[in-house]
Amino acid sequence: MADTAPPSKSRDLDKLLLRPGNLVGPTFDPGVQLRDDLQEYARVLVVGAGGLGCELLKDLALSGFKNLEVIDMDRIEVTNLNRQFLFRLEDVGKPKAEVAAKRVMERISGVNIVPHFCRIEDKDIGFYNDFNIIALGLDSIEARSYINAVACSFLEYDADDNPREETMKPMVDGGTEGFKGHARVIVPGVTPCFECTIWLFPPQVKFPLCTLAETPRNAAHCIEYAHLIKWDEVHSGKAFDPDNPDHMKWVYDEAVKRAELFGIPGVTYSLTQGVVKNIIPAIASTNAIISAACTLETLKIASGCSKTLSNYLTYNGVEGLHTKVTEFVKDKDCLVCGPGVLILLDTAVTLKKFIDMLEEHPKLLMTKASITYHGKNLYMQAPPVLEEMTRSNLELPLYDLMDKIPKDILHATGTIDKDNRKSSGLRKLRVVFKGVDGVVDMDMAGGA
Repeated sequence: MADTAPPSKSRDLDKLLLRPGNLVGPTFDPGVQLRDDLQEYARVLVVGAGGLGCELLKDLALSGFKNLEVIDMDRIEVTNLNRQFLFRLEDVGKPKAEVAAKRVMERISGVNIVPHFCRIEDKDIGFYNDFNIIALGLDSIEARSYINAVACSFLEYDADDNPREETMKPMVDGGTEGFKGHARVIVPGVTPCFECTIWLFPPQVKFPLCTLAETPRNAAHCIEYAHLIKWDEVHSGKAFDPDNPDHMKWVYDEAVKRAELFGIPGVTYSLTQGVVKNIIPAIASTNAIISAACTLETLKIASGCSKTLSNYLTYNGVEGLHTKVTEFVKDKDCLVCGPGVLILLDTAVTLKKFIDMLEEHPKLLMTKASITYHGKNLYMQAPPVLEEMTRSNLELPLYDLMDKIPKDILHATGTIDKDNRKSSGLRKLRVVFKGVDGVVDMDMAGGA
């Protein structure tokens, strides 16, 4: 009896990529070449290597993606081990991105994962443009907003303000909150971006300062007292960094003292992190379900093997199981995924004056802005070596720095003040110079 050939590693993937179907995308061309191209050329960036990020790396690697990269700034803690399955006790203190990449490559042959142990803001915009798809496994609204703005900054519009398909950078965003979760597809210019639906996220719980200062009633009150009141009293003028372990340890120690003074139990280091960073406990099974949905959508986008989600899936496993898909509508006036904020300038305006204008612009309110033009750094606030290299441009006319082009796109990265909250952000700016080539007569609807 002849030996039976072992099953192909890509057997299940072949069922999707090698056969035609009735629900496929318009560009789907089934065959071995498609499968091989997916494995060789598709590049996916996973942002976050926590509970959801670990699942995403594993699922993407098992779904035929061979060229992956992951970025995360955190180190492994003991409290991560109950749900972030790629980590072991001996990994505590090591960078999440590096350990997660190593573990997946050890278990799945042929996959190459490049880890990046840094903040997402530390990478220049060009880094993110090298990927076909960006998959988000984040637990922060601010981080999602930043990556969303970066991806949307690559989007270009034609003369009729229609988005150009070749400049779209698709994103697949997943999020979990206990037994609840969501998966969504963001195609800038086509579907609503994160900023279009920011209202989906409820405001964070805030405690009255009088309660924190005078009558704390639970452990969270003690922690917020140390975080919001005591820190400023002791460290006058020094900003609190929630990602700095020394800062977090100081808040924890002060919260313990406060709790002991009022006889309040329950202050722990993990709870301190949760309260200060607004972290909600994660459930491993929820992470696995949402990761599976995100990975399937990533495969659909990359191959066209099926129509993508339209465009927001919610999962609720609190009582039984409930899933629902909602099609949200793009905000045509969105400052992030739209054509950009229109700014009308004189040709004599210097780069320094332009940066100062961004602070006062009602749609921007951006301070400490760094400016790039077609990938070229016109001025960088940091690091110091780049600031020194680009400082001389500050006194030059912006018109000259933009090669005397009458109208074009700039990108500004800085601190944005929105609803009395400061966060890092990136904005696309449509700069038009007055009196050049007749642009003074153009339609300025929604302008500066």
